[in-house]
Amino acid sequence: MEAKIFSPVQLHKPTGRSLLALLALLLGGLALVGDWQAGVEASGLPSLTAPLLVCALVASGLGYGVVPLLRQLKAGQVIREDGPQAHLKKAGTPTMGGIFFVPVAAIIALLWTGFDSLAVAAVAITLFYASIGWLDDWRILHRKSNKGISPRLKLALQIGGAAAFCLWAVVSQPAAITTIALPLGFTLPLSYGFWLLAIFVFTAESNATNLTDGVDGLAGGTGAIAALGLAALIAPTAPSLAIFAACLSGACLGFVVHNRNPASVFMGDTGSLALGGALAAVGILSQNLWGLFLVSGLFFVEAISVLAQVSYYKATKGPDGIGKRLFKMAPIHHHLELSGWSETQIVGAFYLLVFGLVLLARLLPA
Repeated sequence: MEAKIFSPVQLHKPTGRSLLALLALLLGGLALVGDWQAGVEASGLPSLTAPLLVCALVASGLGYGVVPLLRQLKAGQVIREDGPQAHLKKAGTPTMGGIFFVPVAAIIALLWTGFDSLAVAAVAITLFYASIGWLDDWRILHRKSNKGISPRLKLALQIGGAAAFCLWAVVSQPAAITTIALPLGFTLPLSYGFWLLAIFVFTAESNATNLTDGVDGLAGGTGAIAALGLAALIAPTAPSLAIFAACLSGACLGFVVHNRNPASVFMGDTGSLALGGALAAVGILSQNLWGLFLVSGLFFVEAISVLAQVSYYKATKGPDGIGKRLFKMAPIHHHLELSGWSETQIVGAFYLLVFGLVLLARLLPA
């Protein structure tokens, strides 16, 4: 079976099944090595492998009941007409998949950590961002259009939730949280300016993961690797947050069981906004924004490609009102699609890229 999954042909043009196996292998290896390096049994630190496995099994099992229900409710995705034409065949695939894997991560993390205050805060903001995404997904389905709530309202809700989270952190967390740790022992004290940065991190991270959700298995798999990588970095200093991040990673893996190519469900904004909000909360509360920046590098590139595309188009507008494009289409995964890459090639390459960023974060810790 393993020989078929990783045959030379499938490594060149991998199947969704082989990518799922690759993702499970990367996550399992990262969790086991992380537990071994931390000396989990001897040090008393929490295991990352156990919550990863439990959440993966629960989320994947739950999906077998929820996905058919979403199909019965006609919660089918509306595909952008200006997107890649190959995606039009995906119209009608159930969306809002975040409604089953995000609660799995939240509930199991709360139970596993004994409702630790940091885990409760991270779960609360994650569910808030999931609710923003659900509202957007519901409006899209209700209108049968790819336009949900207005971008201005979505951004206002993201900023409002982040501001409320930061206000709680100001009151409850030590003043040292506003100092950013950097590699080689350098620190950057920001004082109250840190909270403006934190609000930016929430909005940027959630929108970046949302932009990454454009190819089967992409956001779920890369999010799983980034979350577990962050968990491994913070386990010695913020064990409850590490457990939550490991639960989120496992839930994403369980989701990819159903979202691998060809996807039977999409996570929608319900899942992608929650994923970004969760990563931001863990990075901020664990005082490891440097690690968050590294493991989220792919999401950063995806967002920058959109900003660069829009800026270049506006800057090169001629008298006819038409500008030039920097990429064939943004985000950059669509550019690769239109350049001849298959969806599964993009996903496989991006999985390995994020895994490489996780290794880099471990080599250059703050």
